[in-house]
Amino acid sequence: MTEPVLYYVRHGETEWNREGRLQGQRDSTLTARGRAQTVQSAEIVQDLVARDGGDLAALDFVASPLGRARATMEGLRAALGLDPTDYHTDVRLAELSFGRWEGVAYPQLVAHEGEALAARERDKWNFTPPGGESYADLMARVRAWHATVGRPSVVVAHGGTARALVALRGIAVPDKAAVFDIDQGVVYRFAAGGVVRYG
Repeated sequence: MTEPVLYYVRHGETEWNREGRLQGQRDSTLTARGRAQTVQSAEIVQDLVARDGGDLAALDFVASPLGRARATMEGLRAALGLDPTDYHTDVRLAELSFGRWEGVAYPQLVAHEGEALAARERDKWNFTPPGGESYADLMARVRAWHATVGRPSVVVAHGGTARALVALRGIAVPDKAAVFDIDQGVVYRFAAGGVVRYG
């Protein structure tokens, strides 16, 4: 069975992104740059859907329930001229949980969690932060969501969920998927066993 095309958008830059803090399942607000990235992503989605001969109204729109993803989805839909609130969320698209590391800036982790970070570097896919979850755990959630996708969709979520999707669709093996670059202000088109970055 052919997998539906996914137009995947990572949420726009947040205050914690700018400060270098791990967010996981905690939230911070979009910056002005993050809001501009949302509009930029909308323009790319519109161009890609038109190029594919699709119809925006026929697409499913789904977001992570975390505030930064919802703000991005609502800004994106507004920029497309669509009702900002006419989409649904799925908890299985929430970001990887970093447990007690959430809200901590990376230099603090280096100073206080060096041994754990070294273990993470050796096997990022299977490493579980204290009180958090591994990419392997995350992929189980993403797999359950993916099984419900029945039509081309615009997805707004996170870097971690995109990496899980890269592994799930066989685009990269798990250890490579765990370090796959997922940028903000661009669109990743998942289709035909591959992914292409636009923007």
